Amino acid sequence: MERELVRKKPNKRKLVERYYDDDDDMDKVYRFRILLPNGTSVKLTLPDPDPEMSFGDFIELVKDEYFLALKQSESMKQKRTINWKDGSLCLVDANDIKIRDTVKFKKFHHHKCHILRLHDGSSEIADKFENMWDLTPDTDLLKELPEEYTFETALADLIDNSLQAVWSNGKSERRLIRVDLDKERISIFDTGSGMDGSNENSIVKWGKMGASLHRSSKTKAIGLEPPYLRPFFGMFGYGGSIASMHLGRNALVSSKTAHTKKVYKLHLEREALLSSSSSGHTWQTDGGIRNPLADEIRDSPHGSFTKVEIFRPKIKDVDLLKIQCNLKDIYFPYIQCDDISDAGKTIKPIEFQVNGVDLAEIEGGEVAITNLHSCNGPEFVLQLRFSLKHQKSATKGPCSRTFQEANACMKCVYFPVKEGKESIERILERLKADGCGITENFETFSRVSVRRLGRLLPDARWSSLPFMEFRHKRGNKAHTLKRCCMRVKCFIETDGGFNPTPSKTDLAHHNPFTTALKNFGNKISDKERDISVEIRKAGKLLTPLQLESEYQEWIRQMHAHYDEETDSGEDQPVIIVSPANKKALGISSDVIRVHQVLKRKEISWQRGHKIKVLKGACAGFHKNNVYATIEYFLLEGFRGDAGGDARIICRPINIPDENGCVLSVNYEDASLDMNSSLSLPVTVIDSGKCLAVESIEWEYQLDKQRQKSPSTIDLLDEKNCLQLEVNGALPVGAPIHAGQDPPREIVAVIRPANFTSSGPPKNLDQRYIVKSSLEMLMEMKFMNEGKDRQEAAHRYSCRVTPSSCKAFHGLYVFPLGCKFPDLFKRAGVYLFSFSLNVSSCQSCEEKVIVKPSPSIGKWALLSDKQSPSYNVRVGSCFPPFTIACYDVYGNRIRFTSIPKVTIKLLNDKDFLVEINKMKMGLSRNKMILNIEDVLIESGELDRLRPSYRAKLVISSPDDLFSISIPCQVIPGFIHHVEIQPLMLPNQLVPGYVIEELMLEMFDDYGNHVPKDLEVALTVVGFMIQDHTGLKFKVDDYGRINLSGLLKVTAGYGGNASLSIFAKNKIVFKQEIQTVKRELRIASKVPDSCSANGQLENIIIEVVDPDGNIDVNIHHEEKCGRSHMLTIKSECYQTEDSIRYTFKHGRCVVPSIPVPVNEGIFCFEAAHSSQPELLLLVKVPVIKAPKIEYSDNQSPFSEKSLLLLQNSPSFKQEGNLMVSFVNNEKELEDSICRTGERIGKVEKELNRLYIEKEKIEQKISTLQATLEPNLSSKENYLSTKEELMKRIEGMDNTVAAVLWRLHKSPTPMSQNSFKDDVVGLVALLGTVRTHKLSRILAEYLGEDKMLAVICRTFAAAGAFEKYKQNGEVDKGLALHAEAAALGKAINCRFLVICLEDLRPYRGGCEGSDPQGKLALPNPTLPDGNTPVGFLGYAVNMIDLDVHHLGTQAASGYGLRETVLFSLFRKLHVYETRFHMMAACACVEDGAVSLDGGILRESGIISLGYGNPEICFPLKLPSAERETMMQIEEQKSSLRRVIDVIGKLNKSREKDLKKFKKRSSKYRKLMDNMKPVFRS
Repeated sequence: MERELVRKKPNKRKLVERYYDDDDDMDKVYRFRILLPNGTSVKLTLPDPDPEMSFGDFIELVKDEYFLALKQSESMKQKRTINWKDGSLCLVDANDIKIRDTVKFKKFHHHKCHILRLHDGSSEIADKFENMWDLTPDTDLLKELPEEYTFETALADLIDNSLQAVWSNGKSERRLIRVDLDKERISIFDTGSGMDGSNENSIVKWGKMGASLHRSSKTKAIGLEPPYLRPFFGMFGYGGSIASMHLGRNALVSSKTAHTKKVYKLHLEREALLSSSSSGHTWQTDGGIRNPLADEIRDSPHGSFTKVEIFRPKIKDVDLLKIQCNLKDIYFPYIQCDDISDAGKTIKPIEFQVNGVDLAEIEGGEVAITNLHSCNGPEFVLQLRFSLKHQKSATKGPCSRTFQEANACMKCVYFPVKEGKESIERILERLKADGCGITENFETFSRVSVRRLGRLLPDARWSSLPFMEFRHKRGNKAHTLKRCCMRVKCFIETDGGFNPTPSKTDLAHHNPFTTALKNFGNKISDKERDISVEIRKAGKLLTPLQLESEYQEWIRQMHAHYDEETDSGEDQPVIIVSPANKKALGISSDVIRVHQVLKRKEISWQRGHKIKVLKGACAGFHKNNVYATIEYFLLEGFRGDAGGDARIICRPINIPDENGCVLSVNYEDASLDMNSSLSLPVTVIDSGKCLAVESIEWEYQLDKQRQKSPSTIDLLDEKNCLQLEVNGALPVGAPIHAGQDPPREIVAVIRPANFTSSGPPKNLDQRYIVKSSLEMLMEMKFMNEGKDRQEAAHRYSCRVTPSSCKAFHGLYVFPLGCKFPDLFKRAGVYLFSFSLNVSSCQSCEEKVIVKPSPSIGKWALLSDKQSPSYNVRVGSCFPPFTIACYDVYGNRIRFTSIPKVTIKLLNDKDFLVEINKMKMGLSRNKMILNIEDVLIESGELDRLRPSYRAKLVISSPDDLFSISIPCQVIPGFIHHVEIQPLMLPNQLVPGYVIEELMLEMFDDYGNHVPKDLEVALTVVGFMIQDHTGLKFKVDDYGRINLSGLLKVTAGYGGNASLSIFAKNKIVFKQEIQTVKRELRIASKVPDSCSANGQLENIIIEVVDPDGNIDVNIHHEEKCGRSHMLTIKSECYQTEDSIRYTFKHGRCVVPSIPVPVNEGIFCFEAAHSSQPELLLLVKVPVIKAPKIEYSDNQSPFSEKSLLLLQNSPSFKQEGNLMVSFVNNEKELEDSICRTGERIGKVEKELNRLYIEKEKIEQKISTLQATLEPNLSSKENYLSTKEELMKRIEGMDNTVAAVLWRLHKSPTPMSQNSFKDDVVGLVALLGTVRTHKLSRILAEYLGEDKMLAVICRTFAAAGAFEKYKQNGEVDKGLALHAEAAALGKAINCRFLVICLEDLRPYRGGCEGSDPQGKLALPNPTLPDGNTPVGFLGYAVNMIDLDVHHLGTQAASGYGLRETVLFSLFRKLHVYETRFHMMAACACVEDGAVSLDGGILRESGIISLGYGNPEICFPLKLPSAERETMMQIEEQKSSLRRVIDVIGKLNKSREKDLKKFKKRSSKYRKLMDNMKPVFRS
């Protein structure tokens, strides 16, 4: 017994044993096993000692440990004492190096156990040390020990260890395994790498369960190339100790590595281990160290080996040859192998000796014998890879580990038949002769053997794998192939992925890979669904169907090339070449030999022999034994050919001689006609299922056959069928009515010859029912009653074979009602005939008569190819109707009397009109009801538009019987016309286009006339626009739409008329008068005027008869409304182009010149385009008084007079002034200067008005080239620049502040926003149309359109700072920047943080530079995309180029983040109608271009909005240039208007001055009149 104690160093420092892996950070622990000279040992552990320790101190520690152990161990007390004080006391390590002075720990590895031997100078030194090794296993391993362990299994376990050891040797190192067996000792010697006392290669691991050196190497044995020769068999780690103790009572393990000089020994004793196990103590055993022996050094030249010796083995008698053969079978690939040799020669990977005999030289063994009898043909080789689809957690224990992959190689070998004898039978005979204990026969022979890593699993002897079985095939060829499949054996090589049983004699039964391998070829079961199997053949991947096909093809080839069926024909054969009936003969060869005598299994069979073929012998013999007579034997191919089959041709006992097989030989040609004979495979003789029949038995069978010969066919009546519980009585007695159910089945039987129909049995009797295998044919025909039998039409035929029911055999059951449940619903005669293909049997025929049912089912319209079409015009009659009556099954019957009927005209299901005018009558045979003169009159035909198709329903009053006749009722011709809306006189204005005018055409009954009816229009006082000619066609609704086409050409107060012609007559006419208007002078006309003067500011108005001004008379050239006034007079020539415009019914004529001569001045004022608006004005003209002035009396200088004369304003005021001389020169100069100024201003105004008109015309021309919606939206911001200007003008908003800061050239303060601000939502991109821009802006709202986009949440938080009370600190952050600009932010604003947005993760369209989101089109429940769907709003905004690269921290762009968070999956549709129709597929709302908004959760935005902030338009370059030109012209126009305004103000001011000074001057002149008179 051994104690492991933690000892103290001489300095009394406490030592603690620790186990660490990190040498640098943890304390170092040194462990030693000290072998004492008296045969005991102690273990010493030193944690973290000093680098060196004196030899004396070290011996003191060993001594302390020894005496502590001595107190607890009785066996140690019996050992000799140790001389601790001897002067030669020393320690010796594994390399025989002695330690006497100082123990230097740097020479030892910490955390490892080092073995030191203590020498005390005594000559008595032990070579065996008590409790040297600790073999205590893991507790869990004790639960997994193999239940059954045999001698061969235990011996193989020990050899497994040796094989694993020598396999790791290098090429220059010897690979030897030598086994020696006798009654006293079993020895296994190998030249592997050996073991020593080190931790890594400790000999303990050989004997300690669960500590195998090779268990961890199993994964290296997975995925290799076949035959997977890598002997990492270790699975459980208890092979050495358990196997050795099973073989004998004591074992000694001696091992040496190439790096050590000593041989380490491990002693195992069965009784000691068992006592330790039962006591619950640790398993410790003795050990030792010795020098290697001479034979060991000789057999292992590279210096390493292991030898296991088992003493007192359990076996008494050793069958050495049997053991040698068994071991050769188990390790055959390691002993001799062809597969891994590059040169293609047989090599010996391992030198394997048993009692000095090389196993490669042994000829016996199942593997060698099996290989000897296989054919030399190609093998069928598959590579399989099994893998788990879902990883499973490992179950408890090492033996139940399930790896994720396993591989197998299947090699199928064909064992042909030779000289009529199966090779497998020869193998079995040889194995039995060699005493191998084989009890199998040909049928039970194990056709699958399994090796794991090259090691045979003896108990894995399976019958066959599913893929090797030839299933689901019938026929002679299939029988041959099934027989050939039994000549295949499959050798399976598996890698380490497959788990064996603990005894390593079979694959683990419940392992999923084992289950999948055993079921390979079957349909995958539920247990195997987690396993995937990859099948390859010569590197090619195969499907299960391809595998089945290729395997069967290989079987056929092997059979054709290597099988040598019998050549045992005993007579001269007849050769037949290329027989035409190969299928009937059951052969495939082009050459056959026909024999009459054949020897098979030492028995001769010849033509004429009577045989009995047992049930199940081959295909077609599954139900009964068959008695037959041998006729011929067929052998395929010429004599000596391989692969041919042999067949027996025989005639069944029930076939007469004349119907048997016939061999015809004409000169060199021969043929074999099978007739009714059968072809059987010769293997029925081999299987013992073909027996010779004695004459007595044959005669008995002949007599039975004669009794069963068929005579007549009979149908069982209802009573017999009830006895069979079959509904099978055919109603052949009296006629039946249509609708009676046919019998579900008809039962026919064959009566024997001794049956007489005159006296049938009351009950069924098997004696009178022939048992036959003949097929019976039933034919069913139909003909109308009263017709000739030859006119009967074939309806159905069926062949059936006899069956059994209620212990009665020979019943022919024909399906009838179950197949034709509606058979007897048609009235007529049904003929049933039953027959056999046997001339001696009389056929049977029965007749069933079916009459129509008395129940009326329907009326139907009789029609033929010449039937009239039921298309009529309202007011006329339908063609005659002929109606027939049918029963409920569609059989025609008579009318009993003239029925009462109602006739209705329906539109689908809606009632239109009931027809009462008709004539009715029956035909002579009362089979037809005639209805004539059906008159249709209705004013409801508009409900049938536009097709006018309807249904005419003829029915009984109670609607039990009705006929629906498709028809077409067309309206009549035009009778009258209605105009909508009415044309009122006060609405007709010259030049007015009637915007809404509809002419509705009706026939006599008030129906709108049909489409495309042509009418002619005649107009007076109107003009038809945009239409070629005066002929119109009626539309779908019976109307002619003149909206926008009719323009009034009659003048004010004129007459207009509209007439419609159809069929050369007027069907409609309407006359109407236009509105009345006249001109009047609103200003006062003077009673007289001075010659050569002017009439000024004449106001002329257009008024209605009531004197009200018509404000609609307004000149607007842009809108095409021209209202101008022309002034004409005979007194002077006036150009017509000089006209004056009407403004809201008024026209102001500034001045009209008066003639120079006295008299009546007459002028004419007229409307430029409406000459009826005419006004004649007469004014008397008087001569002005002539006043003469001297030069010094003139009140004005010549220059001043010219200026004033040229000024209209001066003329208006100056006509009152007279040329008087004033001495006040100062007043005169002032008046002249003012008049001069007024003249200049008015001249400049005239120029500016002309310039203004030119600019307006140019703007109008440019706008006409643009899209109408662009030019019409004056408030719409079409460009980004305009939008930015508007944003900049929005005071007290964050958007305006940020924009000004962005434009500011000076850097902002420490609160910098530029770097983190991406921009505003409205400025991210552009859209294509203004409608889309407006509706998207309205959907978002102005707050979101002006939302600020920041990169981070921290940047958003920097916009505002807050006081302690939570209020916004307007002295900091963005508010301070706004204050610096003179602004104040007084409202809330939105900030969007990129990093906090949840992006769209569905990806983008690959080829789109805009990175539009990959969103599928929405689908309605019917699977179609909604009509009018234009796209998703998130994809309809084109981001600006500088925004395409902007990304959030997550790597997503602005479209996936900002736009998707704003719009989600918002749909865009053309109209509200389209949007509402698509509600079923709308998720995140929808909008329409005509203003519809459908938000989430069923919220609809109604009304109309006009947002000021919209998305800019993406205009083409040409339109953009045009818009810029328009803006430039508008800017110029604004400047001109501004100057005009200023000049007008200046002019008014000067006019006031002029009037004031003129008044002053007149007063001065008045005061001077007396002077002038004088």
